[in-house]
Amino acid sequence: MATLRELSDFITAEFPQTRVRILEVGHRSATVAHEVGPGELRPGGTVSGPVLMATADVALYVALLGEIGLVPLAVTTSLSFNFMRKPSADRRIIGVCTLLKVGRSLAVGEVSLYSEGLPEPVAHAVGTYAIPPGGHGGSRP
Repeated sequence: MATLRELSDFITAEFPQTRVRILEVGHRSATVAHEVGPGELRPGGTVSGPVLMATADVALYVALLGEIGLVPLAVTTSLSFNFMRKPSADRRIIGVCTLLKVGRSLAVGEVSLYSEGLPEPVAHAVGTYAIPPGGHGGSRP
């Protein structure tokens, strides 16, 4: 299992473009936050779909790496998304991920996305990650 610090350092080094930050990593779970500013908004003043999708994808990746270790070549194979309500333009997006299954070659998880501090989810995602052969217990090359 990778620690919060190891995962944060890895994401910062390997994905310097992301605005997603890791808040928590637990057993088959992760919580992340995506900062929201003018660059994340679409016309109409709502958080863009790509921001929500990126937050969900990073949450899945972090939860998986927290479980199997730093395996950089674990990749998204599917991401199904449901937009449920308009996110707040002035609050961070919080992604709460739970892995439903971690197998030898695939992992499946779900992510609920919230506008920070509000109880109702703004979106829900289900995703599958492919784990490369020998990927469990991996470390960064």
